[in-house]
Amino acid sequence: MRTLAVEGYRSLRSLVVGLDRLNVVTGANGAGKSSLYRALRLLADSARNGAVAALAREGGLESALWAGPERIGRAVREGVHPVQGTVRASRVSVKLGFAGADFGYAVDLGLPAAMRSAFDLDPEVKAEATWGGPVLRPGTLLAERKGAVVRIRADRAWEIVPREVQAFDSMLSEVADPVRAPDLLVLRERMRSWRFYDHLRTDSDAPGRQVRVGTRTPVLAGDGSDVAAALQTIREIGDSDGLDAAVERGLPGSRVEIAAVGGGRLEVTLRQHGLLRPLGGAELSDGTLRYLLWVAALLTPRPPELLVLNEPETSLHPDLLDPLGELIAEAAERTQVIVVTHARPLVIALEKRGARTVELVKDFGETRIAGQDPLDGPAWVWPKR
Repeated sequence: MRTLAVEGYRSLRSLVVGLDRLNVVTGANGAGKSSLYRALRLLADSARNGAVAALAREGGLESALWAGPERIGRAVREGVHPVQGTVRASRVSVKLGFAGADFGYAVDLGLPAAMRSAFDLDPEVKAEATWGGPVLRPGTLLAERKGAVVRIRADRAWEIVPREVQAFDSMLSEVADPVRAPDLLVLRERMRSWRFYDHLRTDSDAPGRQVRVGTRTPVLAGDGSDVAAALQTIREIGDSDGLDAAVERGLPGSRVEIAAVGGGRLEVTLRQHGLLRPLGGAELSDGTLRYLLWVAALLTPRPPELLVLNEPETSLHPDLLDPLGELIAEAAERTQVIVVTHARPLVIALEKRGARTVELVKDFGETRIAGQDPLDGPAWVWPKR
């Protein structure tokens, strides 16, 4: 992914972000980091037909919309006039999109048609498009959806898909075809591979502390419940030396051991210098367990197209942030990584390892990129309804 674009979602009135292999998104509390993270998740949900449902769970499209005026004029910015609402001139919509070197995709979600239904909170997919290359142009357009009608480029002509797509469905899931629409299939599978971590549990009842039945686990679960199996999988078919090195960097003198308790059950244990026995999962501190969870997530033997980490510094001692930065940078050699954090030491640790920093700031309630004027960002064009 080279470019991420969001328009009309919460504080993200109009944001276009350029991305590298390793990226860190930072900013003060309330600057819009969580909104950007949630927008990325919504975009990934589009490939699973889940964006409409996710927005409905947020209270419907109207609850997720940019709450400020359509335009913030110069007189308002200079304090001559107060911020005030005006008659809306444009359509109500939330737009999400991304582009890489080969393909791009965008979706436009709008209000449902005026009709009473038990699903009134559901927005509708008004438009979608895929294109070749980093910028949407008429000559690069590959597939286009307006309302219920989808057309795909076949050789030099356009072909209308014979069946209509429901307003709550994405063309990524309904039209993707390896022969007629290979770009849709590639984008769908790419987006479905994106991996998000924002709820790795370390509380006293966290499933990662418990003895659990384990099977080969190349991908750590979102709550960290299968951490023992994930670490053992890395030990057997992944980077075992990298696992030991990561633990040594963060927890000097320690070594992870996975105990087989019987009946196929596994438990995370940590052997530390000076102790006569390893510590079990229930005995680990929150910070130690969280660091081991990140080791399991970042050393995955099955790296995704994109790995997004939300506030990975939670519960970690400041001394662990540099080893975590090293671990994240190593993961970025195998996959694109976006880290959302407000921890300055982690930002510094990633910057010195080549990360691109995107600092978000608030300007009249609108999230913007510090030091970037509206015309300084990457080129971006939204599909038309």
